[in-house]
Amino acid sequence: MDQRVRVYLGLGSNIDAGRHLRGAVSRLEAAFGRLSVSRVCRTPAVGFAGADFYNLAVGLDTERDLDELTTILRGIEEAEGRARGGAKFAPRTLDIDVLTYGALVRQDKPMLPRADILEYAFVLGPLADIASAECHPVLGVPYGALWAAFEGAREEFEWIENFWE
Repeated sequence: MDQRVRVYLGLGSNIDAGRHLRGAVSRLEAAFGRLSVSRVCRTPAVGFAGADFYNLAVGLDTERDLDELTTILRGIEEAEGRARGGAKFAPRTLDIDVLTYGALVRQDKPMLPRADILEYAFVLGPLADIASAECHPVLGVPYGALWAAFEGAREEFEWIENFWE
């Protein structure tokens, strides 16, 4: 019996973001089928001086295990020009992070659910945009409620209308 798992991903880019995010969504759709795709938000770079980041969340269902999923995501990043081994806080053609993998909770890498969900508007906002009624695997609180109560920096967070046009 096939067991599908709902996965949420965070995608971000600050180098030719339109091209790389479009490419990533297209490649994800080819690999996994139908996707839920959030609106895109723009925020300043965090941790370094650089161009603004464009971020979104993607939801998908998969039968692949976490290791297989991670391998596919790394391949998509590389296909979009991602170079590994640079500084953690640096410009990116594409960054794809697994935010949740079903209700899986792990302390080792990749830590799940990803701590960034509760720390950054550019992660929680897009996730709440496509999964507002779904609950955080540890807290049991819907993402929409977490977003409504979010106390982190939102002043430079901006939804980008018509990003895909």
